[in-house]
Amino acid sequence: MASSRCRVVYVVLAALAAAPFLLLLLYGGASPSALCLAAARSGAASRRLQYPSVAWSRVPPLPVLPSSPLPALRASRWIIFTAAPHHPGHRPLPAIPGWQLLAVADETTPPDWSHPGAALLTLADQARLGFRSVAFLPARGQARKAAAYLFAVQRGARVIYDADARNAVLGSNLTARFDVDLDQRQGGDVLLQYSHADPNRTVVNPYVHFGQPSVWPRGLPLHNAGEVGVEEFYTQVFGGGQFIQQGLCNGLPDVDAVFYFTRKSSEMEAFDLRFDADAPKVALPQGMMAPINSVNTLFHSPAFWGLALPVSVSPMAADVIRGYWSQRILWEIGGYLVVYPPTVHRMDNVHAHPFDDEKDIHVNVGRLIDFLMEWRSHKQTLFERILDLSYAMAEEGFWGEKDLQFMVAWLQDLVSVGYQQPRLMSLEIDRPRATIGHGDKQVFVPKKLPAVHLGVEEIGEVSTEIGNLIKWRKHFGDVVLIVHCTVPVDRVALEWRLLYGRIFRAVVILSEQSNSDLAVEVSDLAQAYKFLPKVFDRFAGAEGFMFLQDHMILNYWNLYDFDKAKLWITNKVKESWSDVPLHSNKIEWFINQGDMVKKAIASFPFQYQANYKRSVGEDKIIHCNSEIFYIPRSHIGDFSYLVQAIGSLDIHHRIAVPMLFLAMDLPSNFESKALTKLIYRTNVPSNATFATIYTAQAHAVYPMKVQNEIDFVELIRVMASGDPFLMELI
Repeated sequence: MASSRCRVVYVVLAALAAAPFLLLLLYGGASPSALCLAAARSGAASRRLQYPSVAWSRVPPLPVLPSSPLPALRASRWIIFTAAPHHPGHRPLPAIPGWQLLAVADETTPPDWSHPGAALLTLADQARLGFRSVAFLPARGQARKAAAYLFAVQRGARVIYDADARNAVLGSNLTARFDVDLDQRQGGDVLLQYSHADPNRTVVNPYVHFGQPSVWPRGLPLHNAGEVGVEEFYTQVFGGGQFIQQGLCNGLPDVDAVFYFTRKSSEMEAFDLRFDADAPKVALPQGMMAPINSVNTLFHSPAFWGLALPVSVSPMAADVIRGYWSQRILWEIGGYLVVYPPTVHRMDNVHAHPFDDEKDIHVNVGRLIDFLMEWRSHKQTLFERILDLSYAMAEEGFWGEKDLQFMVAWLQDLVSVGYQQPRLMSLEIDRPRATIGHGDKQVFVPKKLPAVHLGVEEIGEVSTEIGNLIKWRKHFGDVVLIVHCTVPVDRVALEWRLLYGRIFRAVVILSEQSNSDLAVEVSDLAQAYKFLPKVFDRFAGAEGFMFLQDHMILNYWNLYDFDKAKLWITNKVKESWSDVPLHSNKIEWFINQGDMVKKAIASFPFQYQANYKRSVGEDKIIHCNSEIFYIPRSHIGDFSYLVQAIGSLDIHHRIAVPMLFLAMDLPSNFESKALTKLIYRTNVPSNATFATIYTAQAHAVYPMKVQNEIDFVELIRVMASGDPFLMELI
C-alpha cells in the first residue's frame, strides 16, 4: 500500500535538537512586546489614550543645512540597512550602480565599522538631523532605520530598498529584480493576482506560489501554515500600483523560529533553500495580506509613510506588524503588495534565533489581521487615516502608546522634509465583488522544488498528503476547537495551536490558570461547560465547536466524513459513558449531583425536559468524562440557553455535559458513527509509551499525556502515521 502512494521519505525527526529551543521560547520570560493584547486592554480600560491632533500646515520645513550630516549626499534610489557587526562568514552587501548605500548605526555598531560604498549615519549624526521621531527610537535594532528613511526622503529618494547587510543581490541588479520604475498609466503592464473569489481568505503564504509549500514566512499565522494547496486560478490587475514590493530570499528565507529550529538535523547545518526564479510575480488584491519583512522589501514614494517600524514591540515582531499595518493603509490610496521571485541570496549564520521575541507574533497576529480587515475610517486625508488606525491599534493593544506618539512625530517629520501625502481612493473591498468570468481566470501551477528539512532531503511528491490536508481543512475549516489544558500551559499552548490550527478555524486554549502572553483563558475544568457560551459568542457564525481535553488526542483524518450538523459525544463508548442509579447510591457526591440535575431539568422548558426524561428517566443520571464532544451551530443557542438556566447550580462538567446533550436532542439523533472508535484506556502501565498507546486508526486516543515539548515531538512522530504531512510542519 505504501509503495502505491506518492509520499515524502523521512529519516529522522530532530526532536532533541528542537527541544532546547522550544524550551527557550516557552521559558524565556515574558516578552516586552506591546502585542500582549489582554494586558494592553486592561491598561486601556483604566486610562483612555488621548487622540492625537496635528496642524499639518504649521509643521515647519527642515532643509538640509551645510552643518547637517553628509550635506552633499543626494540620490533617488537608496539601499538602507543597519550597521551591525560584521560576521566573518558573510560577504558584505555590495554596492550597486545607481543606488546609494546608507547604513544606520545603533549602540552595537563598532566604532571602526565600515562598509564598501556605504555612507554611515552614526548615533551622533542621527541626533543632529533634527527629526522629532529620533527621540522615540530604541538604542538598538531595526527601528533605528527610521532616521535613515527620513534622511533619504529629505535627500531626494524616490525608491527605498529596505535591506539586510547579509543580502547578496542576485546578479547585482535590483532594477532587474524589482519594478523600480513604475508605469502608473492606465493600460500598462498586467500582473498575475491572487483571486478575490473567497472573501474569507484574508492571508496567504506566497512561498507556495514560488515552489516551497512546506515553508512559511515569519509573520504568517501558524494555523495558516497548513494551507499548502496550489491556487485553483488567479486573476489579473494592471501594474503601477505595486508601491510595496516584497522579494524572496534564497539561502535563508525569512522564516520564523518555529520553522528554523524544527527543520534542522544539526545545530551547525546552514539552510540553503531555493525558490522558483521563473514563477511570475504575484499581486494581492484588497482584502488579502501576506507577511512583509524589513530585510528585502522595496518601497516606492507613495508608500514611504509605511516604512516606520514600531518602537515599543520586540524586534522580531516590529516589521511583521508594520507589514500588516502598511498593507491596510495601502488600500486607502489604491496601492497593493506584489511578491517577487527571489531577489537576493542570504547566508544562514547558524546562530541562535530569538525564539522568545516571536512569541507575541504567533499568539496575536491572527487577531491583528482580523482587526485590520474590519477597520474603517472616514478621515479626509491619508495622514489623518494613518493616525486614526495607529490610535485604534494602540487602543486594542497591538502596539503601545509610545508607537502612537512615534507615529505622530514620524508623519510630522515626513511633512517637514517635503513629502507629499498621496490622494485617497475609494476602497474596493467595500464595493460589490465583481463576478470572475471564465476569461478572467488565469492558471499557474507552481513547481515543487526540493526542500531540506528535518535533516533529510525531500525526494518524492507530496500530492496525496497535500490533497488530504486540503480535504480535512475544508471539512473542519469553519469549526472552532476548544482545548482545555491540564498541564502548565506555557509548555504546550503554542504546540496545540500549531498542531490543530492547521485544520480548524481557530484553537481556543483554556486552563485553570490564565496566561495573557499565550492568549490562554481561565476556566475551571469542573465547570468548563459554563465557559463555552462565551466562545460561541466570539465566533458567531462558526459551523460548530469541538471541545477537547488535552489528554485526548484527535485523529481528525478519521472524522472528515461525519455529519457536522449533528451532536457528537461518546455515548457509545462504555469506558466514557455510564448510567449512575440514584436510589441505591451511597456516594454523597453522586447524590448531590443528582439533586442538582433534577432542579436544573425542572427549570428547563418542556421540550428539553421531555427529551431528557425520555432518554434517562428520573431514577438515574448519566456520567460522561466529556473529554471530547462536538456541538453544531444548530444547537449552540440551545446549549447557551440551558447553561444560563443552570445558573449557579454546581453541576460538574462530567454530569452537566451529558445532561445538556440529552436535553437538546435524543441519542437516536446524535451522529451515530462519530467518536465511536476510541482508544480509551483507564489503566495504563507506568512503562507505557505513546507508541504503545497510540493508533492512527482510531477517532481519538486517550490518555496521551503531553506535558512538555519533548512529549509533543514524540506525539507528532506517532501521529504522522495518519497525517504524514505533520512532519512538514513541526
